[in-house]
Amino acid sequence: MDVSGTGGLTDDRVLLGRTSTAERVADILRTRIAEGYFPPGVRLSEENIGGALGVSRNTLREAFRLLTHERLLVHELNRGVFVRVLAVGDVDDIYRTRRLVECAVVRGLGQPPFAVEGLAAAVAEGEAAARAADWTGVSTANIHFHRELVALAGSARTDELMRGVLAELRLAFHVVDDPRALHEPYLRRNREILDALRAGERASAERLLARYLDDSRTRVAAAYARAVDDPSGSAG
Repeated sequence: MDVSGTGGLTDDRVLLGRTSTAERVADILRTRIAEGYFPPGVRLSEENIGGALGVSRNTLREAFRLLTHERLLVHELNRGVFVRVLAVGDVDDIYRTRRLVECAVVRGLGQPPFAVEGLAAAVAEGEAAARAADWTGVSTANIHFHRELVALAGSARTDELMRGVLAELRLAFHVVDDPRALHEPYLRRNREILDALRAGERASAERLLARYLDDSRTRVAAAYARAVDDPSGSAG
């Protein structure tokens, strides 16, 4: 994985098209941060990233500003822009936000059947990654699952909010030293939520999700605290 240069961003240049904007650049970088190409603490090079995406320095700086506002990046005077390293309290706050939003989405789904194709694809993605012992891939699939869950609300604003929240959560995942222990238990629980929604059991799905998020909050916060207390044990 290229963590010091461009993270394969040259391949993303086609996403910008002729109407490149700072928002589109920010969206690309947000996705790359969420998927681990730029882990916490890494300095982002204006020259390398701007060259890879073919955008001006001003456009890139505006994208950096947007992501700083989302708490994904930090600007350090005379040093540059870095991917943010979360505090332990940030993890708890992220989960409080997730529980409020994700459970509300499920509660407000209306009458079945529900459009669960995206959820099913994310579950299959995670299970395939687990069979290949690709635990980073399992983590990515889990993020996809929760994005698809939120997308069931059909709200662009909610989608935008949760893209940032889930990308910020991924910053915590990147410093935990045992990703299998962290992510494997939730493969089954993702499928249970999917099965409940397929069956039209919205209330059951919400209960499963609430317990899931409470358990995940406890496990992730504890694992992250250990990693922060002992950085030498972190896999990054």
